[in-house]
Amino acid sequence: MNKKLSVLMAALAFMLMLPTLTQAQDSDFGNWLIYIGSKKLNSKWNMHHEIQYRNYNAIGDLEQLLLRTGIGYNLTENNNNLLLGYGFIASENYVGDSDNKNMVNEHRIFQQFTAKQKLGAIGLTHRYRFEQRFVESDFKARLRYFLALKIPLAKAKKVEEGEEQQPSKFYLSAYNEVFLNTQSSVFDRNRVYGGLGYQLNKNVRIEAGYMNQIFEASSRDQFNLITFVNF
Repeated sequence: MNKKLSVLMAALAFMLMLPTLTQAQDSDFGNWLIYIGSKKLNSKWNMHHEIQYRNYNAIGDLEQLLLRTGIGYNLTENNNNLLLGYGFIASENYVGDSDNKNMVNEHRIFQQFTAKQKLGAIGLTHRYRFEQRFVESDFKARLRYFLALKIPLAKAKKVEEGEEQQPSKFYLSAYNEVFLNTQSSVFDRNRVYGGLGYQLNKNVRIEAGYMNQIFEASSRDQFNLITFVNF
């Protein structure tokens, strides 16, 4: 078996075991399938589009379907981006301890600023987002701060003496995102994520990782599969 593939499989197996190691008492394990795309319109403007299919279990027990899009403007090339977006979220929430579900639809408008930095080989991303949420007949507002790291793994070996080393296509990914309500109950949730990624080409990369989502009185665990496409 290819050595790189063996490393990837071992890392994925470890991440799948993480939920059994967590200390949280009210934790459930689910699966999120995520597609995140960005279309470059010109040197300044871009279009964001996103689909997230969230399950309570491995797959087949829908928790949420999230569709998000937006138009962005680069303040500086590839580093600082302002974006105005819209999201539609269809949720299926369990009622108490029963098997019955309650359907909830949400329309969301959001504004965000994303800043990217380099610390040596490590990529650092800050994202500040303000959301106006129309949940059925209720209106809510929320602030979010997202901090992410992208860490390339060891460089590949030289093919021949004298040739330059190329960065490995594998990388580690980690982020923390805190959600704050504008109402009296300020803390909404916090997400902590760690994963392994692979750069297929200059436009496409994939990630698999574990995320723990902490609420005020409980937590949930997810195994995330993510595809990023830039074109």
